[in-house]
Amino acid sequence: MIGNIHSIETFGTVDGPGIRYVVFVQGCLLRCQYCHNADTWEIGTGKTMTVDEIMQDLQSYLPFIESSGGGITVSGGEALLQIDFVTELFKRCKALGIHTTIDSSGGCFSSSSVFQEKLHELLQYTDLVLLDLKHIDRKKHLTLTGMTNDHILQFARHLADYHIPVWVRHVLVPGITDHHEDLLHLSDFIHTLTNIKKVEILPYHKLGVYKWEALGLTYPLEQVEAPTEEEVEKAYRLIMSGA
Repeated sequence: MIGNIHSIETFGTVDGPGIRYVVFVQGCLLRCQYCHNADTWEIGTGKTMTVDEIMQDLQSYLPFIESSGGGITVSGGEALLQIDFVTELFKRCKALGIHTTIDSSGGCFSSSSVFQEKLHELLQYTDLVLLDLKHIDRKKHLTLTGMTNDHILQFARHLADYHIPVWVRHVLVPGITDHHEDLLHLSDFIHTLTNIKKVEILPYHKLGVYKWEALGLTYPLEQVEAPTEEEVEKAYRLIMSGA
């Protein structure tokens, strides 16, 4: 089984519990205005790697990963665009007792029988999903990412139905994703889900702007500055308390 890979981080510490072997796959359907990995958007490019190649490399880091309570995380891009590859990779990992995590926006979630069957199989080998909820408002989500969020919220409910542990991630972008009313609506939605183990408010940053420039793209949020620690903490409390 071959996957299109953008890059690999062997000692990741922010994409799930413990030290993570993070595989960034190539390809994404969303076009988030604040994306720091715009070079992962194009589908079908990147370095081709087999599951065998990744497993061989991964096993050399297992002592560090296991001692920290870590595992493997497949991020992107969008992991679910290469669902067959990720499923085969996770099967191999679970055979070795390695903790598995998907970092996904749910942007390619589909109610089609083919996708549902493949997703059902993948989730049997998935220990945790890092779910990126970009914006709770449908129209604002469309402006921010180029897609509406109907199927993404459906994906979140699907994970709850299957009792898959989820860490919700929300990037706090001043003036865009930090409005009080939107955060309350996001809180209401999160509290309808029974499988949420953690909520992370990620502060917006401009670390990936150079990638936009290298791709000849105009970065749309050039005038937006990062939120303060106080603003991030306030948003977290609001989402967790719903008041």
